[in-house]
Amino acid sequence: MLEHSQPPGYRRSDQPERKIDPFREWIRTVLDADRSVPRKQRHTAKRLFERLRDERGYDGGYTVVKELVADFKATKREVFVPLSHPSGEAQVDFGHALVNLNGTLTKCPFFVMTLPHSDAFFVQIFERECTETFWEGHVRAFDYFGAVPSGISYDNSTIAVSQMLTGRQRKLTDGFLQLQSHYLFKEHFCLAARCNEKGVVERIVGYSQENFLVPVPQVSSLEELNARLNASCREDLK
Repeated sequence: MLEHSQPPGYRRSDQPERKIDPFREWIRTVLDADRSVPRKQRHTAKRLFERLRDERGYDGGYTVVKELVADFKATKREVFVPLSHPSGEAQVDFGHALVNLNGTLTKCPFFVMTLPHSDAFFVQIFERECTETFWEGHVRAFDYFGAVPSGISYDNSTIAVSQMLTGRQRKLTDGFLQLQSHYLFKEHFCLAARCNEKGVVERIVGYSQENFLVPVPQVSSLEELNARLNASCREDLK
């Protein structure tokens, strides 16, 4: 009180150097280099501890190495900002499911379009995933929603993208351009390995499989199954 007219607040006293401290930068360098190699060939805390002990003379414990690695990895973890979903924008994706079609198990693709702002979605199943079913899925979805979205997000399927250019630039297929020139919606393609940019439709693909396609549908035609799917989408809107 004689030394300070005001309370000085908490002041940390000097801490003695820990055995791990001289190796902190080496560990950080190794973890940074690991980001450019396959995940299964990256250093675990155990492997780092072994290298510190065998190559660098570290004689401390494993636990402090494990804690330091966890701290470093936490600061390097990629951060995702929640996306906003303006009304009138859509996301499209394909999933796959088994169908018992006239007694034969067949793996079929199914088309999903969702409107993330309202959580409305539309699902239809087809014999194959190609330009014609890509078109047909859109046409049926627009009819179901009663409107054409102002913009639609996609992954980089070869049905729509013939060549990946820099950033978000894409060379689009003739089939996609024909669909777009007729309905006049804006396109948005996810960055490579960034499917979280259309995470809503990714979740709806799984939701559709779990809720509409379990147990494995037994039908005489895909038209019969699509009528069921249409009814299920309308029921979900309620």
